[in-house]
Order: sequence, then C-alpha cells, then structure tokens
Amino acid sequence: MAASAARVAATRAMKSASAFLCSMYTAKALRKTSLTDSSSTRAMNSTRLASVGSNRTVNTRLSVMTSCYLRGVHAWYDATLAETVRIAGHGGDLINAYVARPLGPGPVPGVVVIHHGPGWDEGSKEITRKFAVHGYAAICPHLYHRAGPDASPDDAAAAARAAGGTPDEQFLGDMAGAIAYLRAMTSANQKVGAIGYCSGGRQSFLAACSLPLDAAVDCYGACVVNAPPPGLPFKLEPCVQLADRLSCPLLGLFGEEDKMPAPEETAQLAAVLDRHHKTYEFHTYPGAGHGFFAADRPSYRPEAANDGWGRVFDWFGQYLTS
Repeated sequence: MAASAARVAATRAMKSASAFLCSMYTAKALRKTSLTDSSSTRAMNSTRLASVGSNRTVNTRLSVMTSCYLRGVHAWYDATLAETVRIAGHGGDLINAYVARPLGPGPVPGVVVIHHGPGWDEGSKEITRKFAVHGYAAICPHLYHRAGPDASPDDAAAAARAAGGTPDEQFLGDMAGAIAYLRAMTSANQKVGAIGYCSGGRQSFLAACSLPLDAAVDCYGACVVNAPPPGLPFKLEPCVQLADRLSCPLLGLFGEEDKMPAPEETAQLAAVLDRHHKTYEFHTYPGAGHGFFAADRPSYRPEAANDGWGRVFDWFGQYLTS
C-alpha cells in the first residue's frame, strides 16, 4: 500500500511539473517574440494598423498550440502570427503588406508572395499564412495600395487596371522593400524566395532577373515572352530579354489549357533559359488552365494544385533551407 501510494504521489508530481514547464515555455516564447518584433528595423519599417471604423483593417491571427506529455518531462511549442504592417516601398512610399511567420526563434527562410491580378485579396493572404505554417516568414505586399489603400480588393484592382496596372519599376521598388523587410527580421536565415500567380508570376520572373533572390516560382505568369493581346487593360511588356540575368533557380507551374501563357510560350521561355544555362524546372498540368491554384474560383484544379504545392515546398526546401 505504501509503495503504491508513493507511486501515485510521484506521478501527480510529475504531471504538475510538466504542466508548469509547458506554461512557462509558452509564456517565454511569446515574450521572446514580442521583444524580437520591437527591433529598431521593425519600428522604422512597419506600423501596426488600428481598426477605426472603416479607415484601417487589421488582419492579425495568433494560433498557439502547446502539448505536454510524460516521458520524463517533455514539452513543445508551435505558433504563427499574421498581421498587416507598413513597409517602405518604391520611392520610400509606405504601403500595406500582409506578414505571416512562425513565432519560434528561427532561423527561418523568407518568401515574398506576389498577389495575382485580382488583387491583394483573402486568397493571397491565405497563401501567405500557409507558408508560415510550413516554417517560412512570408510577406505579401499590397501592389495596388496607391490605387486604394482602404478599398476592397475588387475596387483597388479595378483602379489599378484603369491606370494600366503596376509599372515594372514601381513593382521592383515595392518588391525590394518586401525582401528587405524579411531579411531584417532577427529570426531570418537571410535566404528569400518569391512566388507569384497570374500577373504575379510574370513579376516573380521579373524580380528574379532584377533583384537578389535565392529561389523563385512562376505560377502561370503571362507576358513573359509574348506581348499582351490588344485590349488587355494591363500595360505589360515581355521581359524574356532579362533571362540572362536570372539570379536564382526558377520553378514554373503551368496549365496545359491556359491561353496566357500558352504551352508554346512556356516552351519558348524554357529554350531561352537553356541557352543561358540557367537552373529551372517547368511542369505543365493536363486538364488545368489559368488559375488552377485558386481554391475559391471555378478554375481550381485540386489534383494539379496539390501536386504543385508539393513541388513548391520541395523547391523552396532545397534552395532556401539548406
């Protein structure tokens, strides 16, 4: 009886110790993160937005999971944070950007998510959070901020189209600001990749040829090789002539039924990259057209999207985490 009572008491003591250590570890991690984010660089480059009527929108998401179990005493901690910040973009303009990241100490790689033509919308922010869940610090700059910082994604995109879209020089300035923001994080491993969809796919290629990146992904980016057809509201120019400056490995994910870019256009791009001895991989999915990653649109193709996500994380895992 005495031995049994002693075992029960010892088990209770271990459970109490485990629970205490788990709570202390969680609190310590949260304090460390908040101190990390109060660095001088963050103070200069970002401003937390307060929700006041319809003037500002905050998108902050904190997900905390703690789990403790008895095998001796063991605990682990996992969390992500997502929020809207301000970063210095082209010409020093302050623009909105959506940031999601793990709350651990790092080091972690960074990814710039370049939103599609329809704008800085919920789908683009969901993609940004997905990278954080997979261990990346991710940022999605609002490329249409100047056309309507407080407008809905549809209205901001319409205003941007009416103005001819985002000029390449302006995009590169905003992109440089996003890259600098990621590399300034105290948890950064200093490696940054880019991924873009639709017009953002073209911009991902453009950024990889113009800025220092460690990896890039082009998801059905049009007008890299061919000029846009007459009547397209965006004033896009081909940028294939920059291929010799490609600074990093490039992954291209395309749909066989897409018209912009059509398979013939991506084949031409592959030939140019071969000629310049660049590292790249292109995959074209049968039965998929433009926008097959967009889960909230009729163009969504789950099989292609799921395979594509696997290739994206393999690509970034190879070039951003090693």
